[in-house]
Amino acid sequence: MSEFGLALEVPRWTWRLYTRHLVMVVGLSAVASVQRLIVVNWTDEIPSALATASEVVVLATRLALVVLVWRIAMRGLTLRWSAARDFTRRHWRSLVWQAGFLGAAFAVFEVLAEHVVSGLLPESARQTYLAVLLFLKNPTVIALTFIWWIGVVRQVFQVRAHQDDLAATAGATY
Repeated sequence: MSEFGLALEVPRWTWRLYTRHLVMVVGLSAVASVQRLIVVNWTDEIPSALATASEVVVLATRLALVVLVWRIAMRGLTLRWSAARDFTRRHWRSLVWQAGFLGAAFAVFEVLAEHVVSGLLPESARQTYLAVLLFLKNPTVIALTFIWWIGVVRQVFQVRAHQDDLAATAGATY
């Protein structure tokens, strides 16, 4: 398997985990979605203490999502620093591809969607646009990014029976 193909294993695995656990991921992400929609759209009308408390709730649900995804992703696996050292030594090009994929996603969904498009809108529409965008990004882009990073850790730190046969193992476990 090529380094590009190895790098693609993580987003493929990410999508499979996301779709298999859609109700859990979207359900937990909905808390942040609704909070962002309300707080960003009606900033001036929400008391600061309530806005702060809602941020704590969002943080707690995001942590819950990460913990639950981690438990699902790592079930039955052994993770070791030595596996990570070996993987990065052998497959550093794959990790460069991973960084490129995540960088492209950041450019599209953060820079372009949040900053460029927002800047093109009239001032009166920006706050509502941002509120709706964040409402949509929480169960999609943000959740997928969390899962993707866990997938990267899973791929890099996973102890494999035969390190030389990484392609077959990656295909079987991702």
